[in-house]
Amino acid sequence: MTMTAGTANAQRFREFKMPDVGEGLTEAEILKWYVQPGDTVTDGQAVCEVETAKAAVELPIPYDGVVHELRFGEGVTVDVGTVIISVDTDPGAGPAEAPAASGAQEAAAADSEEDAEPQGRQAVLVGYGAAPSSTKRRARKAQAGVPAQPEPASAGLQAELNGRPAPAPMAAPVAEDAPTAPASVAPAVSAAGAGRPLAKPPVRKLAKDLGIDLATVVPTGPDGTITRDDVHAAVGRAAAPAAPSEAATPVAGAPAVPGVVDTAARERRVPVKGVRKATAQAMVASAFTAPHVTEFITVDVTRTMKLVQELKQDPDLAGLRVNPLLLVAKAFLVAIKRHPEVNASWDEANQEIVYKDYINLGIAAATPRGLIVPNIKDAGAKTLPQLAEELGELVATAREGKTSPAAMSGGTVTITNVGVFGVDTGTPILNPGESAILAFGAVKLQPWVHKGKVKARQVTTLALSFDHRLIDGELGSKLLADVAAVLERPKRLITWG
Repeated sequence: MTMTAGTANAQRFREFKMPDVGEGLTEAEILKWYVQPGDTVTDGQAVCEVETAKAAVELPIPYDGVVHELRFGEGVTVDVGTVIISVDTDPGAGPAEAPAASGAQEAAAADSEEDAEPQGRQAVLVGYGAAPSSTKRRARKAQAGVPAQPEPASAGLQAELNGRPAPAPMAAPVAEDAPTAPASVAPAVSAAGAGRPLAKPPVRKLAKDLGIDLATVVPTGPDGTITRDDVHAAVGRAAAPAAPSEAATPVAGAPAVPGVVDTAARERRVPVKGVRKATAQAMVASAFTAPHVTEFITVDVTRTMKLVQELKQDPDLAGLRVNPLLLVAKAFLVAIKRHPEVNASWDEANQEIVYKDYINLGIAAATPRGLIVPNIKDAGAKTLPQLAEELGELVATAREGKTSPAAMSGGTVTITNVGVFGVDTGTPILNPGESAILAFGAVKLQPWVHKGKVKARQVTTLALSFDHRLIDGELGSKLLADVAAVLERPKRLITWG
């Protein structure tokens, strides 16, 4: 069977798309490329690190070959399903024309705000599997009089590696004194599409999110392309105070207002994205969906603090992370076992309460990328040493920014340790889909009535927020009281556990 040159090229140059991690994510930001054009790669080799709305993960390439092109530079947010890198799987075959048109087609698809059908099987990320994409798109209708124009792969590569977006797949406006390009290179542009600003899809999305009209942005990129910096500059100009000629004229004879300071030059605007964006959306959804109730209790934890010191010397816990949070977590798990009906979720679609026979304990962790809540799977079935080991791994992984999306899904209840910041307590917001969250406040030496006498004791305040659709006041109060009872007399870990 005779194979055409186009078919051979398609089989030789393999394109790797931004994968769907199976957690409902639709985009990711490329943090760092580990390879450059010309580098040899093997199947399973990590080629870049990306940040999703939940965590930073590495992407392995599913092909053997030589890197031909990086479609996007570092710091660019790319939609799931968009080609980010192409690989020459047969470099020994000599020079061949790479499928440059596909880059323009992918950019056009990403630029469309309409839905389109997903294409092909997505790759598997490190540490978890891929799931079929839930994103559906419709092909955008071609504009009358505007034929599709492929973008040369080399132009996109050079622009992206220099930190600038590649030219958009359309003809740039031509100056009156500029020579006219051949019809095969620059097709005619209809009146409806004439003068459309040149910008890559991620830049268009940024402008849309910031409320900036691209027609008002001054481009500094190659061939009049608008860059991300141009959009941010436009935001700064929009936020700047009006010029003196445009400002309101002061009333004649009115004294000048002393102390007026121009603050626009001392403000910074940072796009909301990644973990912080996902956290904000989740907290808003939770706060205005689940009716929150928060209860507080102050408890003497002197015996618990002594037990922490004793456990640090226990050979069975040698090398493990032993701290007050460990015993608070164990006390919370024991209390839930005594009141298993609190471990549930609300199914709005089916109007059902889902009771769970497992406890996935979330631990809120502050990271440079924002707040994340990974959880310890089946924590209620683990021994104290096992819980200590997993808690230590969870914290270390979160600090490194390597927590996988799978580790942050499926939680049932959460603990947030606000005491590490010296805070007494707070009113925590539920993690979406969970029934309760316990805030552990700072442990402080305070005067306390102990055995009929006022003594200096180590005291803390606990706050429990719960979904009032699932947990009524009596049940929530009993749960919180039991957590406090265990921390006051930790021997109950044995008798109740």
